[in-house]
Amino acid sequence: MKKATKFHPVLGIIGGTGIYQFDTLSILEEIKLETPFGYPSSPIIIGDINGIIVAFLARHGIGHVLSPSEINYRANIFALKSLGIEKIISISACGSLREDFAPGDIVIPDQIFDFTKNRKRTFFDSGLVAHVGSANPFCHELSTALYNAVQSSGGHVHFGGTFVTIEGPRFSTKAESKLFRSWGMSIIGMTSSPEAFLAREAEICYAALAHVTDYDVWHEIEKPVTVEMIIRILNQNKEIAQKSIVNVISNLPKGDCLCNHALNGALTTSSDQISPEIKKKLSILVEKYIS
Repeated sequence: MKKATKFHPVLGIIGGTGIYQFDTLSILEEIKLETPFGYPSSPIIIGDINGIIVAFLARHGIGHVLSPSEINYRANIFALKSLGIEKIISISACGSLREDFAPGDIVIPDQIFDFTKNRKRTFFDSGLVAHVGSANPFCHELSTALYNAVQSSGGHVHFGGTFVTIEGPRFSTKAESKLFRSWGMSIIGMTSSPEAFLAREAEICYAALAHVTDYDVWHEIEKPVTVEMIIRILNQNKEIAQKSIVNVISNLPKGDCLCNHALNGALTTSSDQISPEIKKKLSILVEKYIS
């Protein structure tokens, strides 16, 4: 798959619910890509923020036309990989499962619990087997830089916590919400999985900027989550999110990261058993490991 732009974006930004335009972005190019896994959710916007090239992708499509289960996560991550991107920041909405994570706060999670059921969650599902380590699914270095950026932007931010991903598109029942709390989950959403795991397979550093919009449905005093709540809080936090991105791109971690070598030792299929078709299909992911 040929690189589709003359620009060299250093950061990919995947926008979540209610965030489809980035006011500080000077647009240079809009790219429509096709990957071996289909089309991404939206055209990718290549832009300039303070002299640094970034790529922006609307996770749910322009106008929010894709439900969480319909999103082609593999195409989204593969497309960003094809542009040479080594770092991704995910912007998403989440519900809080903790009293101290209040609506309007921002969380930089350090763990994921995948409770989805119906999603394609690996690039290596046919003809080539890979077992990628995911003990720490978020990049610590990028997450730390993002946390510092939100702090300097004036956001009320928490570092750490487990992000449980549910299938959606419905919200939780009270029984489910209370169970997740009893398991020690911190925040709940519908899109962090398999996005983070695919980024790891693509050897891309990945961090999440999760906006707390509600208390899910477990809270006995606060109202249960609604779409109106989510959009209202995201609109309130939009300026903080954009300032945080501007701040973090000036302080991105330099050099190699363990995330950038995640496939080293993970490929288990004998090289002579991998078909030319699979080698070609996954070349941007595995060519440095397969002769």
